[in-house]
Amino acid sequence: MTGLLSVRNLRVWLDRSDGPLTIVDGISFDVAAGHVFGLAGESGSGKTITALALLGLLPEGANVEGTAKLDGHDLLAMPPAQRRRTRGRVIGMVFQDPMSSLHPMLTIELQLTEHIRYQLGFSKKDARRRAIELLTEVRIPDPEAALRGYPHQFSGGMRQRIQIAMGLACEPKLLVADEPTTALDVTVQAGILRLLRRLCLEKNLAVILITHDLGVLSALADTITVMYAGRVVEFGPTEEVIAQSRHPYTRGLLDSLPHPEAADRPLVPIAGEPAGPDSRPAGCAFHPRCRYAIDTCRVEAPLLIEVNPSHAMACPVDPLVASRP
Repeated sequence: MTGLLSVRNLRVWLDRSDGPLTIVDGISFDVAAGHVFGLAGESGSGKTITALALLGLLPEGANVEGTAKLDGHDLLAMPPAQRRRTRGRVIGMVFQDPMSSLHPMLTIELQLTEHIRYQLGFSKKDARRRAIELLTEVRIPDPEAALRGYPHQFSGGMRQRIQIAMGLACEPKLLVADEPTTALDVTVQAGILRLLRRLCLEKNLAVILITHDLGVLSALADTITVMYAGRVVEFGPTEEVIAQSRHPYTRGLLDSLPHPEAADRPLVPIAGEPAGPDSRPAGCAFHPRCRYAIDTCRVEAPLLIEVNPSHAMACPVDPLVASRP
């Protein structure tokens, strides 16, 4: 397994009159070429901000520190011009909602070829040929006709495939996919996941898959990192995180999913609301919602502890042990 991206102590915050507002709080992870890295958590956990920090697309006024080395080059330390060359060329991005990220007044051809011509210096003719190849690769029927179309003329699944084609246009080494299957029905969702897996294997592409759905990650990711309130609470190989989750929050996310073999089993929601950046409690941010919380959880933010060499969690309580009679 070849390491491609190494993120260490990434922190993102906003300066406010009453002090800094921390969004992402010192997270670290690695992404390997040819593998899918899953980043999971509820809305507000810091997943998307993490990705935007890597791409240099943070909102104005945001501050970032730490390192994010892609092939040995620190993305966070790059000057703006180099970051623009890297974005799209080395790192591709698939945004959550294709209807808002695709321009409604421009043809698919213009939106695909403009990017290719800017980054690769292709002629108009060569860029169009490349666009047809891309649409064929992501299984868009009649790609030449599709180039003449507009976003509203395609289904949600087709729009997402077009967005993936745009992300792959310049053959990046890393593709960031932010909730690429949200609002798609299960059949279309499965097709998008198969497409990402095929591209990953065929192109030795590294993929960061951001989602709140551990069910999606169980079907695609090689490793999973779970975030809550801007911090990593558990990470490890997908099989271990899904089958033997060791953090109460991860366990809660899994228990809230419908069971494919027990449709009559009631869902078990996580009590309370996610902790926002401006309402995080002292100690472990999850403790107000956690049925295993102890006094220590209310005053000390837990550090990651090793379950085994590839699996760690940030919690003094192990739900697998605490739930036993």
